Amino acid sequence: MNAERLTTKSRDVITGAVADANQRGHATVEPWHLLLSLLDTGGSTASALLRAVGANPADVRRAAVRAVEQQPSARGSSTAEPSLSREFVNAIGEAELIAKPLGDEYVSTEHLLAGLARVGGAVGKTLRDAGATEETLVGAFPAVRGGDRRVTTAEPEQTYQALEKYSVDLTALAREGKIDPVIGRDAEIRRVVQVLSRRTKNNPVLIGEPGVGKTAIVEGLAQRIVAGDVPETLRDKKLVSLDLGAMVAGAQYRGQFEERLKSVLEEIRNSNGQVVTFLDELHTVVGAGKGEGSMDAGNMLKPMLARGELRMVGATTLDEYREHIEKDPALERRFQPVVVGEPTVE
Repeated sequence: MNAERLTTKSRDVITGAVADANQRGHATVEPWHLLLSLLDTGGSTASALLRAVGANPADVRRAAVRAVEQQPSARGSSTAEPSLSREFVNAIGEAELIAKPLGDEYVSTEHLLAGLARVGGAVGKTLRDAGATEETLVGAFPAVRGGDRRVTTAEPEQTYQALEKYSVDLTALAREGKIDPVIGRDAEIRRVVQVLSRRTKNNPVLIGEPGVGKTAIVEGLAQRIVAGDVPETLRDKKLVSLDLGAMVAGAQYRGQFEERLKSVLEEIRNSNGQVVTFLDELHTVVGAGKGEGSMDAGNMLKPMLARGELRMVGATTLDEYREHIEKDPALERRFQPVVVGEPTVE
């Protein structure tokens, strides 16, 4: 096994398995140690992958803990470092064999779990009995990765399920009754629905001063989608609020912000029009994440808006719209302004 072909998280998992065996005084590192480390290492996809195939991660973990605790242990200063068992090495080798035909350049944590399901022995049987066979696990990779995508970097887990990480599902909140009823914004909500239902220039941008209730209008739209009080073009759609700040946060390296945004946009594209995106402070997309030699968010959004792959509701103030959006013809012609005035007593 070439260690350079392991993702950073896979290395962490294997290191964790060896450390666990060493701490327990075990002579060898077994597949059970690997399974336990997969389930306990933060950022590993193992638990999400098990849930995706209908298995219970807690039950699988309990089986792993029982098996590890039954392994003979030796204590004392003369205890040698544990060696890697043949089964442990085989499981990692199988993970590499699973990755190759998928076109994945690195062995990630989902490959390790599928590798354990592929090998014989008690670990493989436990996983298969839980419904986590090699076939079902590999079939669930797109569900965990947020689309049919390949592993091309050493840190792919950072971009998995990016839409879930960097957005808030407003329709889910509305369904759970966590959004207050919107009063007195019927005309604006109807206008937003009308613009979204058009064939061209179908991205409304709410323009109004801070505090007038632009976000409330979008929340009202989410409530209408859930209630089914929208045209067929918006029926059963998912309305998500994109958190650009979370994407920029912690993105120190060149291309890190773009990689996150690209992952989000890829998931939206793969939804086949099922996702409508809300971006508050729309003007921040111009120059967001821009570094030396890097691309800003606005230029990443434009092609998708032009092709109709991204339906977006924006919100900004009149000054910011004139300063940032209106001055960019390519961006301006994708959006239809919807002016939001201050609410009246009526």
